[in-house]
Amino acid sequence: MSLTYIGYYCAWKLLGLLPEERAYALMEWIADQITKRNPSAVQRLRSNYLRVRPDLVEPELQAAVKAGMRSYLRYWCDTFRLPLWTHDQIVDRVTVINDHYLRNALAAGTGAIVSLPHAGNWDHAGAYYCETGAPVVTVAEHLEPERLFKKFLAYRESLGMEVLDASARSLALLSQRLRQGRLIALVADRDLSKNGVDVTFFGHPARMPAGPAVLSIQTGAPLLTAFVRYKNGGIEIAFEEAIKIPVEGKQSEKIALMIQESATRLERHLTLHFTDWHMLQRIWIDGDFKEHE
Repeated sequence: MSLTYIGYYCAWKLLGLLPEERAYALMEWIADQITKRNPSAVQRLRSNYLRVRPDLVEPELQAAVKAGMRSYLRYWCDTFRLPLWTHDQIVDRVTVINDHYLRNALAAGTGAIVSLPHAGNWDHAGAYYCETGAPVVTVAEHLEPERLFKKFLAYRESLGMEVLDASARSLALLSQRLRQGRLIALVADRDLSKNGVDVTFFGHPARMPAGPAVLSIQTGAPLLTAFVRYKNGGIEIAFEEAIKIPVEGKQSEKIALMIQESATRLERHLTLHFTDWHMLQRIWIDGDFKEHE
């Protein structure tokens, strides 16, 4: 049994046993200790935040990084405790803006694709829709060790989601689910396939997954964008209307335009709520922020 798996397993048990207030206080303390140590992941978060808000001076930036790490560890505390929540706790801790964009698409029988970033708690958002009559289908990055991947697979399935392993077949399976009128949710702010679409993101080149646009073009299902952020006591999910499929151009050109629109929408949300963006990995393909930019 790997040390990584043991660490996650112990956290799952410990944070599930602690009273809620103490569990979240502990994770805030851990977040602050990690921020002080300033490992590579924290340095990357700092660099990413500077791309979003290059106007921040040092005290503001340090406060933002501290808040971002607290938000990230809050996500993990939620993860370790969410299976213990009641239906009412899952539902009552969510505020939705423009929910009709999603509900109308599902009512029309076309299915719907929701593209969202690594922000707030996307698992809580998925659990909310599973609990309110719109079961979610999603794709999971294959983690190592295998035992840990299966643990997270079982966790999301316990929330009511259907989770597909990211593979060459996943796009075909997602298309099939859309034709059944299902809700597909894809975390799509970072390309893992190395075959993503080049976009301009906060004035610099980045690459994002093509999958959401490809599915929309192939099936006719609307591609919605959503942003999840933390609020006191829960999360807020903000939807925007479907991204229109361009009428003219090659399929590759249509995909590029749709993913660029998704990136542009994400910019607007991040400008206001960037400390809930848990992006501790590289996203811009021209390197990290440099102080002279």
